[in-house]
Amino acid sequence: MSRRLPVLINKAGGTAAGKGPALADEVRAAFAEAGIEIDLVLLDAGDLRDAVMRLTGVPVIVIGGGDGTLGCAARVLVERGEDVALGILPLGTRNHLARELGIPLDLAGAAAVIASHARRQIDVAWAGDAMFLNNASIGLYPEMVRVRDDTQRRHKVAKWLAAIAASAATLRRVRHHRLRLRSAGQDREIVTPMLFVGNNHYEIEQGHPGKRTALDDGLLSVFAIGPSHRFQLIGLALRSLLGLTRRDRDFAAIGDVAELDVTGQSSTVDIALDGEVMKLSLPLAFRIDPLALTVVALPLAAS
Repeated sequence: MSRRLPVLINKAGGTAAGKGPALADEVRAAFAEAGIEIDLVLLDAGDLRDAVMRLTGVPVIVIGGGDGTLGCAARVLVERGEDVALGILPLGTRNHLARELGIPLDLAGAAAVIASHARRQIDVAWAGDAMFLNNASIGLYPEMVRVRDDTQRRHKVAKWLAAIAASAATLRRVRHHRLRLRSAGQDREIVTPMLFVGNNHYEIEQGHPGKRTALDDGLLSVFAIGPSHRFQLIGLALRSLLGLTRRDRDFAAIGDVAELDVTGQSSTVDIALDGEVMKLSLPLAFRIDPLALTVVALPLAAS
């Protein structure tokens, strides 16, 4: 007799929280339509890691939430090293990984993908001892996330509204970081308001801002915003929204590398990993862990 499929959902995730009391019934209905019996647990984000660690001997663990939630669960699976696949219910705010894996953003569509039992292996990346699935940022972005989350807590407003306020507040006191980047035996010093390190190659050409064409190319995508004053950064933000960014005008220190060491003028740095902000020690070593994570997703369609 088959065991029910374990489904763990961060009930505070962007889309999950918006569904309120209807969330559990909608999830059960989606999986019932896909012909799957589930064991559903709604939990707080802080309880997710322990819940995943308690699940052993199962071929698939389904996680519902955003990219930070998926990253927390994925780290447990990667460190465990067992043949366990991560199923994804996109219940966060942006759902970058789900989109790039071609997983539908509606519950019924995502459940149907999980019912297909299709598997893919993708790369994960590390910043020191911290793992990320999408990207890591030093500088402007983690500061913006911190102000946004603080605004949400203090004023009880929606995340999108807090994000607007955080963007304005952060740009008013933008700070540049002097960093040394070392890769393939070569050093480069940069001064930047934000350093970005992507897990796999990120497109930033016109019309393709912030997209990945593969999740298994085994390389880190590294770029930095060039030295800018406040009004230039506002212009960059607007061009990004319109898909009009250009490498030669907007970015510096761009390249795809297997490993990267970052040092700075302080002993620690604030960093955002898949949108989750933490403080890590410098120097900081970035690396790729090729094909370390198995996900339930359909094969990438041929272009």
